Amino acid sequence: MTSALHPKLALFEDGDAATALPVVDHYCGVEARMVKSLALQAEMGPVFDITLDCEDGAPIGGEAEHVQLINALLNSEANAHGRVGARVHPLGHAAFEAEVDGLIQASGEKLAYLMLPKPRHLNDVNQACDFIDATLRRHGIQKPLPIHVLIETHGALRDVQSIAAHPRIESLSFGLMDFVSAHRGAIPRHALSAQGQFTHPLVARAKLEISAAAHAHGKTPSHCVVTEFKHAAAIEASAARAAREFGYTRMWSIHPAQIQPIIDAYAPSVAEIDEAISIIHAAQAAHWAPIQHHETLHDRASYRFFWQVLERAHRTGQTLPIEVELAFFGTD
Repeated sequence: MTSALHPKLALFEDGDAATALPVVDHYCGVEARMVKSLALQAEMGPVFDITLDCEDGAPIGGEAEHVQLINALLNSEANAHGRVGARVHPLGHAAFEAEVDGLIQASGEKLAYLMLPKPRHLNDVNQACDFIDATLRRHGIQKPLPIHVLIETHGALRDVQSIAAHPRIESLSFGLMDFVSAHRGAIPRHALSAQGQFTHPLVARAKLEISAAAHAHGKTPSHCVVTEFKHAAAIEASAARAAREFGYTRMWSIHPAQIQPIIDAYAPSVAEIDEAISIIHAAQAAHWAPIQHHETLHDRASYRFFWQVLERAHRTGQTLPIEVELAFFGTD
């Protein structure tokens, strides 16, 4: 390995602005499942995020107590890697402001992000972000708190480019079930299935618009759930299709059994990793000038692609040669 410029410095004018998030966003809201998920993350490492769920996890009338439970977990030793966020109720719900205030006051330095569900349009995102930022200031929280947004309404999909451009937004997720329900029965139930969600034109259009908007603004597109959690083949096929055909770099999990299949689907193959290492080594030795590799020409445009393959390998916990780990990821 030469001492030439690190790929991030050589290949991106201002560094790689896009945040490289773990490829799995694991959702849980029941106490036993939250505890189990934190234990699994401590064991596997930060190869997946955990989102503790206030929206669907809290019983009606028990929202305040659920926030207290989540705060206790966020501030416990079980939060070993600092990759735990929370989903709050939508803007306009009676619990929204109290949840945001309670989470930030007790756990503002611990939260990895907040997830905002069901915005009706860009203005909802603006208002929610303004309230979150005012709450951070009020409680003297200095750590930046990234915001993730669920695109699951007609208005949010219409405004998805503007939402993705918002400087406070780190990731966009697709909310499949609410999006299908918003069509009042016009989209058949099959479009909620592991395979049907990729073939129905209205659902496929939404997936592609969200992914394209996220990539256009350097944000992370996060794919929706697969509800057939007991069918390993369904989750593996869906995760692979979301990653390879629809451009998603992250995906929701709703059961611990889904986590590893999603990681496996999003991870590059051994052959892809070996090719990327070989090309990046050759490019670095050439001081990032164009090269010929196996009778194919490469320059900085393709170098960026192969560098991102290596980043994805590292992010999914793939084994890399020690010299590659030390040279490129030694300060992680």
